[in-house]
Amino acid sequence: MSGERLEVFALEGFGEIVPGDDLLTMLVDAARDQVQDGDVLVVTQKIVSKAEGQMVDVDPDDPLSHKPLVLEESVRVLRRRGELIISETKHGFVCANAGIDRSNVADGQVALLPVDSDRSARRMQDVMRARLGVEVAVIISDTFGRPWRRGVTDVAIGSAGIQPVADLRGHPDALGRIMQVTEVCVADEIAAAADLILGKSKNTPVAVVRGCDPSWFGPGSVRQDIVRDPKDDLFR
Repeated sequence: MSGERLEVFALEGFGEIVPGDDLLTMLVDAARDQVQDGDVLVVTQKIVSKAEGQMVDVDPDDPLSHKPLVLEESVRVLRRRGELIISETKHGFVCANAGIDRSNVADGQVALLPVDSDRSARRMQDVMRARLGVEVAVIISDTFGRPWRRGVTDVAIGSAGIQPVADLRGHPDALGRIMQVTEVCVADEIAAAADLILGKSKNTPVAVVRGCDPSWFGPGSVRQDIVRDPKDDLFR
């Protein structure tokens, strides 16, 4: 399912992103001479939200001033505990506080999730092809918590050019047994691998992942392929 070797490195040449920046041009300029066919670009959600104007002013002296936005960005609240809200966003994601984040943004602002991260990823893939002539896949990543496990990890919230889930059902395992239920979310695994390089405080918002299995590349999207339909969800 995978290649023999995977390489992950931060894309050099990015400065601070502010609302209104031309992220696509900045990405092309930074990727020039650093990216090749078959690479996967992992772009953190925060710079996409900034560039696309998904920033909202809040009271810098009130740590809870973003809470009304959480309800506005949610289609349903699933759990509450104190000030923590677990909700389902308009995108279908189930996460804390509708994905609204105050980290790595200017004081007095919060970042909302991009309106359509899959579309944003497709635009990045298209511009890399048009301006640099390279065929890459793009994943937009964000940090999510996980039920039943401590700690956070990065997952894919948007993708283009990669099939987010590798369906291994019907394939033999290492001992020849036919797998019945195994579906691997390679987009999330790639996003998590990239975060080991990018970190949370290094101001390095884009990573290149090289050496992914060619069979993973192709059409697909997070919204279509990863987000579980509520009718198939045992916990909603």
